Amino acid sequence: MTTISLDSVVLTALDADAIVVGVHPAEDGVRPAGADDLDTALSGRLADSLAALGATGKAGEVVKLPTLGALPAALIVAVGLGDSADAEGLRRAAGSALRALAGKSKVAVALPATSADEVEAVALGALLGNYGFANYRTSEKPGPVEEIVVVGSGDDAPVRRAETLASAIFLVRDLVNTPPSDLSPEDFAGVATKVAAEGGLGIEVLDEKALVDGGYGGIVGVGQGSANPPRLVRLAYTHPEASKTLALVGKGITFDSGGLSLKPAEGMDWMKSDMGGAAAVLGALAAIAELKPAVNVVGYLALAENMPSGTAQRPSDVLTVYGGKTVEVLNTDAEGRLVMADPIVRSGEDEPDLLIDIATLTGAQLVALGTRTTGVMANDDDVREKVVAAAVRTGEPSWGMPLPEELRKGLDSAVADIANISGERWGGMLVAGVFLKEFVPDGVRWAHLDIAGPSYNKGEPHGYTPKAGTGAAVRTLVAVAEDMAAGEL
Repeated sequence: MTTISLDSVVLTALDADAIVVGVHPAEDGVRPAGADDLDTALSGRLADSLAALGATGKAGEVVKLPTLGALPAALIVAVGLGDSADAEGLRRAAGSALRALAGKSKVAVALPATSADEVEAVALGALLGNYGFANYRTSEKPGPVEEIVVVGSGDDAPVRRAETLASAIFLVRDLVNTPPSDLSPEDFAGVATKVAAEGGLGIEVLDEKALVDGGYGGIVGVGQGSANPPRLVRLAYTHPEASKTLALVGKGITFDSGGLSLKPAEGMDWMKSDMGGAAAVLGALAAIAELKPAVNVVGYLALAENMPSGTAQRPSDVLTVYGGKTVEVLNTDAEGRLVMADPIVRSGEDEPDLLIDIATLTGAQLVALGTRTTGVMANDDDVREKVVAAAVRTGEPSWGMPLPEELRKGLDSAVADIANISGERWGGMLVAGVFLKEFVPDGVRWAHLDIAGPSYNKGEPHGYTPKAGTGAAVRTLVAVAEDMAAGEL
């Protein structure tokens, strides 16, 4: 397990495998961001040596410089900061450097960080960039760095906070990366039970019989085609000084084949990630339990496996969602909104001041916003803008989207209260939001986060983001909880 600490150590005396420093672009190469003592130890040639190796200072660029015995540390690792670096720039720089140092035992990160927020950013970026998932590998690969030293002074509370957030994000990444053969709805519920016990959270798990008896028709309908039955998990964090309640609902499709409306093969290979919303809710609750903001938080994990079989739901079936509303299923691959509808309605019994649902919901999100930006919709403009602001503040790109009233007509059903898809091709991300809005309890402020792209990185690693599971939205949900505790949301 990686350890991380804050230390005002003298770099020229530090016995480590590598020292990470930041550099900015300059007319004749690069300009180190601090690191004067290292430059002195190298006879004033640090910038020239890095420039000779091709360093430009471009954000995220990593250049390694052997010290050749001039320092106890064997390597100086220069990471580009661009012309300037805010907290997110520091997170990405630290993450890029740590990814390039896999297999090392001890690394010091000496990026320019003077405030508590900057120290936390460096620590979190370093930890997230140091992540690895090797549970299923039999061959040797360089493992994560064993010890990280964040070079700085002051209280280590920002580093400890970063450690808490990183642990929660690692939980989400591990869940998303786990093959569906090892993460059925029951398995996921078991992980949630363990997290609840460790964090002192209340927990309720409804199995397939309780779901049928309770009238959770959306989850039951989606899960009935699988040999692995569905689950609904309710987690609860309470604070003695809390005056507000936040409800979180996460989509947890542990594998999405599309059901009888089968996906094409090229669209199915990463559908183990379709439980990223539920994982984000679980990770957020784990972090909240440790950070202890003065707000009550209830989290629902809607867990099912969407499979084709002789018992699977059929296009044209009608489901009765918790609370009594009926839904005509026109496409079984629009299943996420079905499993979400039940707990969204159920959350009204918790009398929340704010309800947020989060889901890898639509391919249309990727078409509209790409792979890194979350779409945020809401029934309240102020809520939408404040959720987006919280997300961006934590380094999770998000963009506010509308919920046009005219899209509701496309969800009209000839036989039920509502259909699960529209006859119109356009605006699929917004249509899904309009559908979910129909189930939001009256008078409850609500926001919907579509993380279909941000939850899973199919491309190359970048910054502190690895390939595959990213842990998207954990920081956003924690920030929202803390904003509510502070009376800002």
